[in-house]
Amino acid sequence: MRTRVLNTLAAVAAAWCLMSAVTASGQTRAPSTEDFAKKVALSDLMEIESSQLALSRQPDADTKPFAEQMVKDHQETSKELKGLVESGKVKVVLPTSLDTEHQRKLDELKSKSGKEFDRAFDQMQLQAHQEAVPLFEQYAQAGDNPDLKAWAFKTLPRLKEHLEMAKKLF
Repeated sequence: MRTRVLNTLAAVAAAWCLMSAVTASGQTRAPSTEDFAKKVALSDLMEIESSQLALSRQPDADTKPFAEQMVKDHQETSKELKGLVESGKVKVVLPTSLDTEHQRKLDELKSKSGKEFDRAFDQMQLQAHQEAVPLFEQYAQAGDNPDLKAWAFKTLPRLKEHLEMAKKLF
């Protein structure tokens, strides 16, 4: 029952995010290159730090392999994004540390332990991936930087897989 409710909420949230990105003319509105790249960099930092925290907390049997996968995959996407910037294909300055909002969420997570930590981590992961998938879809469809757009398109299936994995944590 709880899984079905969470899946329904996830579907509604994803649909709302996609609908809010459609303009009156029916065109998908992508974030700017700078906004997209910065959001992705912050998201990667948060995924890596929160997952490393989870691994240090003796996570439950579902959380451990998920957190290990998040560290591995998000380190890879961070590396790929930095490569696009360093090559000059994407002209933006990427954040190297968490902003205030993400740091606050990480600090809240750090204050929890045991089952409470696992539930908070699982919920954080579900929400993060529910937000990331439509963001990548928007940019892959209508982004203004062809190299970053291609990268978003290439990365999207992995994020969708992460979202499905996050749903199974509950």
